[in-house]
Amino acid sequence: MVVKKEKNISLPGLHGRPIPTDVFYTAEGENKPVLLFCHGYKGFKDWGAWNLMAEEFARNGFLFIKFNFAFNGGTLEDPIDFPDLDAFGENTYTKELDDLKVLIDWISSEEFPYAKLTDLSRFTLVGHSRGGGIVVIKAAEDERIQKLITLAAVSDFGDRFPKGEELEAWKQKGIAYIENARTKQQMPHLFDFYEDFILNEERLTISRSAQKLNIPYLIVHGTDDPTVDVENAHQLKEWAKQSELFLLKGSNHVFEASHPWEREELPPALEKIIKKATEFIKK
Repeated sequence: MVVKKEKNISLPGLHGRPIPTDVFYTAEGENKPVLLFCHGYKGFKDWGAWNLMAEEFARNGFLFIKFNFAFNGGTLEDPIDFPDLDAFGENTYTKELDDLKVLIDWISSEEFPYAKLTDLSRFTLVGHSRGGGIVVIKAAEDERIQKLITLAAVSDFGDRFPKGEELEAWKQKGIAYIENARTKQQMPHLFDFYEDFILNEERLTISRSAQKLNIPYLIVHGTDDPTVDVENAHQLKEWAKQSELFLLKGSNHVFEASHPWEREELPPALEKIIKKATEFIKK
């Protein structure tokens, strides 16, 4: 089954930067459920095994869409890694929610180029890590979303900010840097990021959104995740009444994938996730 791919479609973001977007599907069949995937912090749509994952979902009968958040540090010309660190520094959670709205509006519009292939009554959001927190909030806000899947999602944005002296130092300098362990880049965060969170704290409190959800929700997490502890998954399960927990024993934050991913097959944990997610959406 041949998977068709449209890569790096440029969607205009709401804050002056484009949103590079990929669409994966097969010509066979119609009325395909839509899967919209959001990457995480220091992530991007072409990271690791995400392209293989997109192809596998397409073979399973989905129209699979993934994108770079407009301020993730990539560009339309160079969407992999972080050639634009200034943009990365300007990112906020509310900008990511705006980007996601642009995608959902596009998919739901009459101008959507794949409208004839899709069944919008089966529209699922998927988010990894920080993107998992973003999709929980958006699914609670937007009635167009029918199902939700998170992969290694965070359950509390506020908890991940520095505290005390470290927070005060960030405020005084107006900027802080975090080293990317893989690329060795110093990734900037403007203090605006924290201020935007405080200004929108009620909206950005993931527990509040999770408790409001009234759609089926699949929570996927590795039990040995060193980045986002599995306790986050248990909290999400506790808050969301229609949720199901799928734990992968011994698996890590990226389900044994890495970047670059040069193998032709998916890591077994990701294969299990795709199988589980396919069953979850189609039931």
